[in-house]
Amino acid sequence: MKRKTLYFTAPRQLELHEETLPALGADDVLVETVCSAISAGTEMLIYQGRFPRDLETDSVISTLRGGFKYPLAYGYASVGKVVEVGKQVNSEWLSRLVFAFQPHSSYFVSKPESLFAVPDSLPPETACFLPNMETAINLVHDGAPIFGERVLVLGQGVIGLLTASLLNKFPLQTMVTADCYELRRKASLNLKVSDVLDPNSESFKNNSSAYAQRKFDLAFELSGNPAALNDALALTAFSGRIIIGSWYGEKPAGIDLGGAFHRSRIRLISSQVSTIAPELSGRWDKARRFEVAWQALEKIEPEKWITHRFSIDQAEEAYRLLDENPQETIQILVTYS
Repeated sequence: MKRKTLYFTAPRQLELHEETLPALGADDVLVETVCSAISAGTEMLIYQGRFPRDLETDSVISTLRGGFKYPLAYGYASVGKVVEVGKQVNSEWLSRLVFAFQPHSSYFVSKPESLFAVPDSLPPETACFLPNMETAINLVHDGAPIFGERVLVLGQGVIGLLTASLLNKFPLQTMVTADCYELRRKASLNLKVSDVLDPNSESFKNNSSAYAQRKFDLAFELSGNPAALNDALALTAFSGRIIIGSWYGEKPAGIDLGGAFHRSRIRLISSQVSTIAPELSGRWDKARRFEVAWQALEKIEPEKWITHRFSIDQAEEAYRLLDENPQETIQILVTYS
């Protein structure tokens, strides 16, 4: 049996390989992929060749272990249907819709314990947002907003929109979001935040400071643009927190730490979803966080942010669009039928 798998082979070069599927083991299942989501952050860094070569792709997810080097099959948001089970696998897995942290491929073989059964209430396209929702929950956990705070979210891609959606549930005094693309600002405005600003406008810092009165208590830097961290530093109040969820890869960053930051006691907090914050690990684990993520997906319905769908055979076009015209996109899905 053959499958189609997408490989990053060099900066801005993709190849679709037809491969023979590995034999199905007694404790394996075979999944036929329905759809998978393209990451506008990590995958773009890989596509553009802007990733550190000495960093492991993922130390927690077994299917993504190894180094960042070409050729590389990558992706971590696949949803499909179990079409065959090994002799030692419970037959209840057969025909079940599942999520997996798998590269873009039309079929894959997996152990059942590496799969997440998709709730019956959720369609496949919504389930593709599971890793981004888990990331957004982790960001909010690390930010720990409290009653009456003034909050700024820089970046309104999928992660930023999901984070803002979760923050909307808190009794904040103010929440302002910012993004340089009009399409994403419109999506954010539909969340009924206090205001949505263009960080490239001349009045950005004045407008956002006025909204926050005495600056923001809590800021999230989720734009993927290292320069945005300077905006967060300038707009965060004394003893405030900045949650850095962006991964910049090898993008150069000139961060201004010689001005107000030196006396501000601002805390810069690195937030990455692979682990649980130590102060929460006594009560939270990955399983609990995924359970909450499924519930949040049902309430927020992020499939409304899918702007494009491309078949696996059109993958080059999908990545080129995201690379050259990101202002036209929010979430791009790969389809397999």
